Amino acid sequence: MSVLFPVVVGVAATLVAAAAVQVPAGDAANAKLGDDLARVARLRVLFGHQSVGGNVLAGVARLSAAHGGVLGVTEVRGAGPLAPGLSHALVGENGAPRTKLDAFAALLARLEGPPPDVALVKLCWADFGADTDADALFEVYRTALAELARRHPRTTFVHVTVPLTTVQGGARALVKGALGKPPYGLLENARREAFNARLRAEYGGRAPLFDLARLEATAPDGSVTRAEWRGTSTLALAPAYTDDGGHLVAAAQDRIARALLATLAALPVAAPERAPFPPQR
Repeated sequence: MSVLFPVVVGVAATLVAAAAVQVPAGDAANAKLGDDLARVARLRVLFGHQSVGGNVLAGVARLSAAHGGVLGVTEVRGAGPLAPGLSHALVGENGAPRTKLDAFAALLARLEGPPPDVALVKLCWADFGADTDADALFEVYRTALAELARRHPRTTFVHVTVPLTTVQGGARALVKGALGKPPYGLLENARREAFNARLRAEYGGRAPLFDLARLEATAPDGSVTRAEWRGTSTLALAPAYTDDGGHLVAAAQDRIARALLATLAALPVAAPERAPFPPQR
């Protein structure tokens, strides 16, 4: 009888992107965070997302507030120009990933004024089921992002891996295992990670890549959460980071927000010579 148990493996199994979770302590961390916030505040950043993206932005807003509100986090409404800082919008529908790519392209097309310095669009765990064709969806994504890069040559596009969920455990997983059925979340995460593997192979080292999935799987102690069942092994969301299996609790929001800010601040993008707009209340 094959049943699933969450497996925690050593941090050495992670790639370099996961190391962004490990931040220095004390004054050095605060100084680095302050520098990152100030750097991003001078850029025009546009982020298309749904709920997990909103979780991460909540962390960004808290971190900014703790540093005097230096970085504005503003929802895009209408077609006006982007203010310096982190602008964002809900795009498309969960469960329909192509609508997210189409909506993000439409959003970029209708913006007025200077183009974003940086743009990123994130798919969600809700866009993947146990039978999702990850390779076909990746080809749709790659084609869409290549076209966006062609249309907006002054914008740096950051690629984001798909977030994960926890995998069902306990008595229900044991019962499913006895019946020869995988626990909920195992095959779904495997499809998400198949897509993520294509993202890492295509863009890793050649274009900016924010590995959200690996950050989610890397627990606070640096161990990596992995689920296994009948030869299928996949990363999974660390249980400490969620209270509903998919969305992020405040501590995880802040932790991942730090990593996102560090990624954005390190981009080789020339910050415009202008003071950031006052944060919008």
